Amino acid sequence: MTRKKNEKKRVRKGGRSALILIAGFFLASGLLRLGSGTGSAIAREVEALRHSEKEEVQAPVACESGEEIGALLAAIKQRESRIEQQETAFANRMQALAVAEVGMKRNLTALIEAEQKLKSTMASANTAAEDDLARLTSVYENMKAKDAAALFEEMDPQFSAGFLGRMRPDSAAAIFAGLTPAKAYSISVILAGRNADVPTEK
Repeated sequence: MTRKKNEKKRVRKGGRSALILIAGFFLASGLLRLGSGTGSAIAREVEALRHSEKEEVQAPVACESGEEIGALLAAIKQRESRIEQQETAFANRMQALAVAEVGMKRNLTALIEAEQKLKSTMASANTAAEDDLARLTSVYENMKAKDAAALFEEMDPQFSAGFLGRMRPDSAAAIFAGLTPAKAYSISVILAGRNADVPTEK
């Protein structure tokens, strides 16, 4: 009896264990199916969301990128146009400077020629004036002292002193003798003053 009871108890325990094991398999299978289905569904939803986000993000970026490229191309064209305008202005300025340089050289050459002519004319005028003064001085020297003194009396002291200073001493002395004391004194002061600043030997 005791042995039979023990065998029955073992059979019952084995049956319960088998049932528990089978139930566990079913439960695990259900959980796996549930998990795999939910996981794939969630994965599909996540992938769909990512795809839609990419489309939503990429569309504006592409648009913005296109606008930026267009703006960049426009800026490059404007810069090229500005550089071309600057190059044209620079070329025109260089051409104007070249023309101005040619004109300046021409004017400088003409100015040098005019200066040389002026110097020549002035030299000729000085020579002519000197010749005239020498000739007039000679005339005064050859005049009678009395007539020359009367003429010098009417002259300005500066003017008469110039002629008397160029005359021979004997002719100048004869003319001085015919002048009034006041006139002779004025001319003497002027003649003496001309040599006042001349350095003398010590």
